[in-house]
Amino acid sequence: MTIQWFPGHMAKAKREVAEKLKLVDFVIELVDARAPLSSQNPMLHGILQEKPKMVVLMKKDLADPEITEKWIQHFKNRGVTSVAIEANRKQDVQKVIQKAKDLGKEKLDKLRAKGIRPRASRAMIIGIPNVGKSTLINRLANKKMATTGDKPGVTKKQQWIKVKKEFELLDTPGILWPKFEEEEVGYRLASIGTIKDQILPKEDVAAYVLDYLKAYYPAFLEERFGFEDFDDMMEAFEHIGRKRGCLESGGHVNFEKVSDIILQDLRDGKIGLISFERPE
Repeated sequence: MTIQWFPGHMAKAKREVAEKLKLVDFVIELVDARAPLSSQNPMLHGILQEKPKMVVLMKKDLADPEITEKWIQHFKNRGVTSVAIEANRKQDVQKVIQKAKDLGKEKLDKLRAKGIRPRASRAMIIGIPNVGKSTLINRLANKKMATTGDKPGVTKKQQWIKVKKEFELLDTPGILWPKFEEEEVGYRLASIGTIKDQILPKEDVAAYVLDYLKAYYPAFLEERFGFEDFDDMMEAFEHIGRKRGCLESGGHVNFEKVSDIILQDLRDGKIGLISFERPE
């Protein structure tokens, strides 16, 4: 199955990113630490060309820390600067600022060598919707500069933001690519709430989460829902529904409510620290 969607404002944003790239010295790409590859936008790779880049793995507080460390090493092995952060932790935000300073230093050194008074280095911040971009920008600027929300795609326009005296940041709207060729990419992003719940059937996404937990985190499945293995998905939904009181008249389990519980527990970190992708 190929999952397609491409709102008009995202097509416009892609063009604007390409146009404004020449104004910046490097790019800060935000990805979700739980699915670093699936939350990278392959459509932007060609646009970014040879621009220096830093990958920021957002929401590390919801991801499996051992897997996150493997991702940091993965990017390092490919010569890409990376850092995993929780946007509400000051020390993590400071790590982003320091690494951004290091990335911008080369351009500023070249300006000095030419006798040109160096300006603040400039960066473009990119990321798919709901990855936490607006929250990070507000922390970097130390004040509310960008609108935040729990729905994908809140930011709609580009704006320049000063980060102390360290560098200037060009914000861009979150951009998704036209279609997910791999079905599993869509399910990963839907599971962590990156794409809207209306894009894929919610029950299918919840079933994907249970299957993944069964394969990789059976202890979490047991601790949160009371079983670590199952042969029939309907029975699993029935079990969770009855345990959590998702009953309709006649004593039938409401599968939609069960799906909501599974996905919300996952996104709130109540099931455990879970990563949906591994570098290997």
